[in-house]
This record gives sequence, structure tokens and C-alpha cells, in this order.
Amino acid sequence: MVRNRVLRCLAGLFTIVFVMGLSACGGSQTEKLVLTGSSTVAPLASEIARAFEQLHPETRIDVQTGGSSRGINDARNDLADIGMVSRALKSNESDLTAQTIAWDGITLILNSSNPVQLLNRSQVIDIYTKKITNWSEVGGPDQPVVVVNKAEGRSTLELFLKFYQLKGTEIKADIIIGDNQQGLKTVSGNPFAIGYVSIGAANYEKEQGAPIRILPVNGVDGTLSNVEKGLFPISRPLNLVTRDQSNPLAQQFIAFAQSSEVAELVARQFFVPAHAN
Repeated sequence: MVRNRVLRCLAGLFTIVFVMGLSACGGSQTEKLVLTGSSTVAPLASEIARAFEQLHPETRIDVQTGGSSRGINDARNDLADIGMVSRALKSNESDLTAQTIAWDGITLILNSSNPVQLLNRSQVIDIYTKKITNWSEVGGPDQPVVVVNKAEGRSTLELFLKFYQLKGTEIKADIIIGDNQQGLKTVSGNPFAIGYVSIGAANYEKEQGAPIRILPVNGVDGTLSNVEKGLFPISRPLNLVTRDQSNPLAQQFIAFAQSSEVAELVARQFFVPAHAN
């Protein structure tokens, strides 16, 4: 009698657990997207991801940095659903599809305590190749120039080298940095440093109170307006790249990132919305 009662209790308990399991399995399943790559695109992608998750609570989006080269490699090798790349695709990357979500530029920055207001093309080249080593040579204080350069694999470095027609081996850097935030912190904390970063990142940090000066490039101010008008000489697309279009969630996210729904968000990050350029 007691044995039968115990068996009935166990059977009832098993039924409850089984039904609960079925209920859990039958509920909505979380979908996940992984984005990796450009540190310029990442903060914007993270903001867009938060907006997308609010509209699609069953979705979780993981945004990781590492540079545009990582974005290309991860998308190509299925290590990420979407790669973030802050440049146009190269001819040897035709196996990938790029969708532009915003436009940006690359600008030179100094510490705001440095009185130098303008550097011409030759002076920038000479500073980065150490032909000019003291700020007094370009109208600044009698202090050594601290050259801040981007690490290999960063599209910002590639575009800087291309614009100034330099080779990576010609650059004589004192400090090597990875993402834009490292560059901004380095120049903000060193009165005699010079670096180059995303216009969007530089303008955002300056508005937040960072002690930096944004220098003109070829006489053109590094502003969002000049990027939008196509006047700034080192402009670039901010792209989301995929190897194919077989992932419907990835395509849905990209479409959302290009839509007018996020245009204000893009502008708040100091980038030009894709449809405005």
C-alpha cells in the first residue's frame, strides 16, 4: 500500500516536470546575432542593437571589436553573423557583401593645450616620418612631438597611409593604439601628442569635454556637415558585411540599421546616416 502510494507520487512528480519541460521548450526561443570588427562601427552598432532588441525582445545581439580585418575574417569564416568594416571592400573581398549604415571621416587630433591650429600635408608627413620631431618646428612649444599611430589591421591606418601616400614601414610611432577610444585618451592625456581617429568619435568625445583639438585636413574642418556634403578629404563608409544572405535575422538587422528609424541615433553618434550622403 505504502509502496503504491510512493510510486503514484513519483509518477505525479514526473508528469509535472515533464509538462513544465514541454512548456519551456514550446516557449519563444532566444535568437542571437554576433557582430565583430571595426571599433569605429561598434559603438554605433551597439546603439542600433539596443533599439532592435527593444522591438524584438526574443533577440540578443553581441557586438565585439577587434578591427575591420577581424570583421572581414570573421564574416568570411562564419565566426560572426555580421562583420563591421569602416571602409569600402577591396577587390579581393568580392566574396562578401557590404551594406553601408553611415559615413564617417578620419581627422587629426591634438591636445587642446597645444597652440598649433593647422598642419599642412607636408608637415603631417614629416611628423609621422620623424623628419619633424619638435613642435617648435611648426609654430608650437619647444617640446618633442609624440606620434600616436594605429595598429595593423585597422582600416583607419590603411586610409591614413593611402591619403598621405605613406608606407607602414615609414611611420615612426612613439605609441601604438588600437581603437579610437585609446587614441582619444592618449592625446587627451598628453599635451604633445598627435593622433588620427574617427571624426564621429572625436566630435562625440570633444562634446563630452575631452581636451582635444580637431585639426582641419587639407584646410577642411573635420565636421559632420563637411562629411555629409562630401567635402572632407578622408571620408569612408561604415559597413556591415556578410558572406551570404542566408541568415534572415542578420538581413533584418541590416535593413533596420539602414532605415530612417535609426537616422537620429546615427546623427547622435556624430556620423552621417547612409541615406544622407
